[in-house]
Amino acid sequence: MKKKLSVVFVIAMLWFSCCEAQNENNDCTLVKNENGLILGYSPLSGVKILTISGLKFKDLNKNEQLDKYEDWRLPANERAKDLAQKMSVEEIAGLMLYSGHQTIPANEVGFSSGTYRGKPFSQSGANPWDLSDTQRKFLKDDNLRHVLLVGVQSPEVAAKWNNTMQAYVEGIGLGIPANNSSDPRHSGQVAGSIVAEFNAGAGGEISVWPDGLGMAATFDPELVRQFGDIAAQEYRALGITTALSPQIDLATDPRWYRSSMTFGESPALTTDMTRAYIDGFQTSFGKDEIADGWGYKSVNTMAKHWPGGGTGEGGRDAHWAFGKFAVYPGNNFETQLKPFTEGAFNLNDKTGMASAIMPYYTISYNQAKDGTNLANGFSKYIIKDLLREKYGYDGVVCSDWMITANEGKTPGDFYGKPWGLEANTVAERHYIALMAGIDQFGGNNEMGPIVKAFEMGTKEHGEKFMRKRFEQSAVRLLKNIFRLGLFENPYLDIQETVKLVGNSEFMQVGYEAQVKSVVMLKNKKSLLPIKEKKTVYIPEVYSPAVKDWWGNWSKPCLTFPVNKDLLSKYYNLTDEPAKADFAIVFISGPYSNNDGGGYDKNDRKEGGNGYVPITLQYGTYTAVDAREHSIVAGDPVVDPSVKDRSYNGKTATASNTMDLKSVLDTREMMGDKPVIVVANVSRAMIFNEFENKADAVLVRFSATEQPILDIISGKYEPSGLLPMQMPANMLTVEKQKEDLPFDMECHKDTEGNVYDFGYGLNWKGKINDERTDKYRVKK
Repeated sequence: MKKKLSVVFVIAMLWFSCCEAQNENNDCTLVKNENGLILGYSPLSGVKILTISGLKFKDLNKNEQLDKYEDWRLPANERAKDLAQKMSVEEIAGLMLYSGHQTIPANEVGFSSGTYRGKPFSQSGANPWDLSDTQRKFLKDDNLRHVLLVGVQSPEVAAKWNNTMQAYVEGIGLGIPANNSSDPRHSGQVAGSIVAEFNAGAGGEISVWPDGLGMAATFDPELVRQFGDIAAQEYRALGITTALSPQIDLATDPRWYRSSMTFGESPALTTDMTRAYIDGFQTSFGKDEIADGWGYKSVNTMAKHWPGGGTGEGGRDAHWAFGKFAVYPGNNFETQLKPFTEGAFNLNDKTGMASAIMPYYTISYNQAKDGTNLANGFSKYIIKDLLREKYGYDGVVCSDWMITANEGKTPGDFYGKPWGLEANTVAERHYIALMAGIDQFGGNNEMGPIVKAFEMGTKEHGEKFMRKRFEQSAVRLLKNIFRLGLFENPYLDIQETVKLVGNSEFMQVGYEAQVKSVVMLKNKKSLLPIKEKKTVYIPEVYSPAVKDWWGNWSKPCLTFPVNKDLLSKYYNLTDEPAKADFAIVFISGPYSNNDGGGYDKNDRKEGGNGYVPITLQYGTYTAVDAREHSIVAGDPVVDPSVKDRSYNGKTATASNTMDLKSVLDTREMMGDKPVIVVANVSRAMIFNEFENKADAVLVRFSATEQPILDIISGKYEPSGLLPMQMPANMLTVEKQKEDLPFDMECHKDTEGNVYDFGYGLNWKGKINDERTDKYRVKK
């Protein structure tokens, strides 16, 4: 897709038309160049305008002369080099920081609270878009310029906060603007208790799309390209200029709880989706282009997680010490790299490659040629030798969050993730990461440890060497700011933001993508569609108490899974199965708390090793066919007495086991009348516990309920395909290898259909089309 959607034509000057006068949108002034760019600056920042040969430039460092980095006529690389040379060690150290998660308005202890448009906020200033004391500190005292935004109250508040913040940093030192970022925030929901990373409450007025697995289920890279285009426009309107996405790990272990945001297990499909996603986000066209495809509609992407995070032993995740080791029993390390080397580094459009890469927390066990086993962010082999030298990547490499912080007391504690360097100091970890090739540290607000790392390097290599190393990272980081035009105008027009974000056209395209992501697995006797306005029974959904990442428990509750006003447009509702013509049961795939499972502190307290199976079934599961001995023997640092991490013979039960009971009870209550099961899936799941009780089965990947009702009622025909295999049982899950795709026996239903990768039904039967011809694995 080479053009932006027509809806934004009337607001194409969004990033050129910041507030024209002094008003509540934050004071900023526009300066128009007849032969060049339009500048935006805040009179409160102290920045003045220089006139050179009739052209206007911002005097960001206030020295009353035009420096190269202030000259918008020069290439981004030349400007970045000039600015890097002018920066102090402390300023470069601040540029290397990536903030902890920030909400707008801030919610900090001791801040005054109030309401804005009926919504509460807690803030040190008079308005919800004012900077918090913490934000002012890390922006000024620690020179931080990369801010991770999570929850925002509204597009209006986000845009006003952006303008306030950019005016503040414009007045500091060299006038370097902030590069704000976001984790994925367009997903409507994610199955079970697992939410888009840190983004619960991310702002409900943005367009809503499927999550990664849902986009993969469309098997349509062009749709993903369109998503990137739309999402980039909404991000820029919110002041977000870097996307901490796409997540392009291969979900080759079906148990990994972060599978939901991947494009599934297929190397070929994931590679094509990756290329489309990044092209959509990064590319500007026509008058919006500054140079080389970059411009005012571009958003940097940070592809993650190098070299692939989906191979944790036993399906465990590396946010916790119990999941720190990635293993490769199938000797398939190279395949995990393909979405990066053939996708993120080989784009179709002019930007060429993803502007940033994030390594995962994992230790890629026994893969480093130098014999070390360090987390990817600390590994010279993984970053410098492989990523930088073998594959020629010279963009920003940003660590995942908190890799330099200290770990918790037990493998199940959610704290720092310094895997492989647990015994080192915080400053030493920064130094080792820098020498390995890292440019930036996620989740770090304080420059002190980076300055200490500089001092360590100076002692070992000399000041000239370390200054060159720091400037190398500074140039990479600054290029991502220059290429987007932020030095010329980082301000937003509040009213245009409100018009653009979540506009009706974007919402409609996102909705249609949700419909396309739904997979119909079973349709016995062509039950669906049900076009008549019949009477339906829908049981309530029990949500069990589950722990969040920090160990806090939620409250159990019963909820009705569909908006009743919405449902009434399709069917009549009854709470008596005897009066219903058919039933719909909404369930989520089996899950175990928010850590994805695999470790139990109580088991460790009772004398076990703490490691337990991750189950993909609802009923109690005992792992009698798991490995007798773990691939990685134990964790000599966090829990040295554990010499083997095998969970063979141990038992686990899904937190939401009541979902199975809901299906079975509904089947019994409905007798011979039809039962439709709708499963919200975030990773692979086992269907053999209930599929034979259902007349129809639909799978959604974070799609909302309306697309489901539109398909059941026949307004739309299902077209989605499974982006990963659905296992026949837990035996095949235990026997598959963490690094191999397509190595399980798949479920076969009562109609003879096999729930393999690329399988799905439409009204006519099994789908066979150009998508399946291209991506379905030949067996």
